[in-house]
Amino acid sequence: MKSVNGNSVCLGVVIGKIQFYRKNAHEISKVILEDIEGEKNRYLAARDKAIQELKELYENTKTSLGEDAEIFEMHGMLLEDEDYNDEVLNIIDREHTNAEYAVFQAGEHFYDIFSNIEDEYMKNRAIDMRHISEKVILSLQGLHQVTQLKEPRILAADDLQPSETVQLDRNMLLAFVTKKGSSNSHTAILARTMNIPALVNVDIDKGWDGKLAIVDANTGCMIIEPDEKTIEKYQRIIDEQTKQDDMLQELKGKESVTQNGHKVKLYANIGNLTDLNYVIENDAEGVGLFRSEFIYLNSNDYPTEEQSFEIYKKAAEALGQKRLIIRTLDIGADKKVDYFNLDEEENPALGYRAIRICLKRPEIFKTQLRAILRASIYGNISIMYPMITSVEEITSIKTIVNEVRAELDAEKIPSKKDIEQGIMIETPAAAIISDVLAKEVDFFSIGTNDLSQYTLAIDRMNDKLEDFFDSHHEAILRLIELTVKNAHNNGIWVGICGELGSDTSLTQKFMDMGIDELSVSPSKVLKVRQIIRSCK
Repeated sequence: MKSVNGNSVCLGVVIGKIQFYRKNAHEISKVILEDIEGEKNRYLAARDKAIQELKELYENTKTSLGEDAEIFEMHGMLLEDEDYNDEVLNIIDREHTNAEYAVFQAGEHFYDIFSNIEDEYMKNRAIDMRHISEKVILSLQGLHQVTQLKEPRILAADDLQPSETVQLDRNMLLAFVTKKGSSNSHTAILARTMNIPALVNVDIDKGWDGKLAIVDANTGCMIIEPDEKTIEKYQRIIDEQTKQDDMLQELKGKESVTQNGHKVKLYANIGNLTDLNYVIENDAEGVGLFRSEFIYLNSNDYPTEEQSFEIYKKAAEALGQKRLIIRTLDIGADKKVDYFNLDEEENPALGYRAIRICLKRPEIFKTQLRAILRASIYGNISIMYPMITSVEEITSIKTIVNEVRAELDAEKIPSKKDIEQGIMIETPAAAIISDVLAKEVDFFSIGTNDLSQYTLAIDRMNDKLEDFFDSHHEAILRLIELTVKNAHNNGIWVGICGELGSDTSLTQKFMDMGIDELSVSPSKVLKVRQIIRSCK
């Protein structure tokens, strides 16, 4: 029996045999050729085929994976990138070499560039350059990326591409463990979406192939060839988890209320229309955070008013009278959009982002506000503004909203006149003056992700600082409690839409504070409801 550790990216415990993922691509060798133009055309044909396959993957998975399926669109866009294609074609031209070798070298070239960028988000994109190159090489060789699992297996690999992960038979995939990868990689995100227990950064040994193992993603441990006593122990854990999952289903349709009668609004966070399926499936009581920036991230140009309106309208109609809180665009920091032409910044998380962009570029802001206000008559829509730090910002927002309302009235376009407007409390400044801000808005929603990083002065995207990051730090909890107190003293409701909202070890504390609403990922709704109902 041997035990190894890794980083958990999706929780769960499974027992099964290990199968190693074997990529089908042949070894890449450099071959000197005379027909350079023919080799260039061969590359372009293989690239186009890979792009088409990625488009088909996106279409086949966008309903089940929601916004996470957009990785396939992004990989297709990378394959169309002029710099990438020029690099491949130049290598073929310069070295008179075969396309497979040129693609491999280009992938490594861009991998090195991205790996040396200080920004953690961009550094995590380095692996995407290898993934798209592998895709084209397989296309050049007339091969595919799919490993067929004939029996339920724990899949082990050096690394897995998102396109490889999503094509695996979910019914046969117990878990996966990889030697490489990070908690922010696209494959890790897909694992969480598909709810597959997964570990990354595991020192795997190919000699494990076919051996029985236990993956305990709850503790970040993998046990190879466990003894009978250990198997019995983990089987009891699995049986209990199955029982708990069945019990959660019984909570559908029930209130999120504590034992002393404190009713909590339990909402879900979403990024696009397809996520609404998960909202309904998991019985969320509304949407507490519609990340509208994904409309911009998934577009090649500024979305029009009509395009945004149709999305908001469909979301409102799907939810009926359930509340839909739309956060205005939160572009900037780690969410970069090329057509916004934002300058590089030393500290982007502290820079030109979110409401700051909207107030500096009101034409963009007004287009979004017109779409939201027009859609407001089709359901129960509220607006939420991110990254607020002052009353002056709220005053500026109100001025712009009133201008938009006047324009719509002049054009005889209907909109809801009393639409609820709130702000996110995600900076220490906003929390400290929340007594003043509460007089200006209808509600607060505490964004604990940014509030934590700004309070602790720790970049939440920097994996080197994970040991220093304490989301339960007393300073963070005090700021949350202060915000709740000031909200209630001024007659407005307050919720949490950050990661701490689904941290069930804090649920009782939040109930004691008097939190009115929690907005969590759809898959966490029933678990959080269970804990709320057990709170005193």
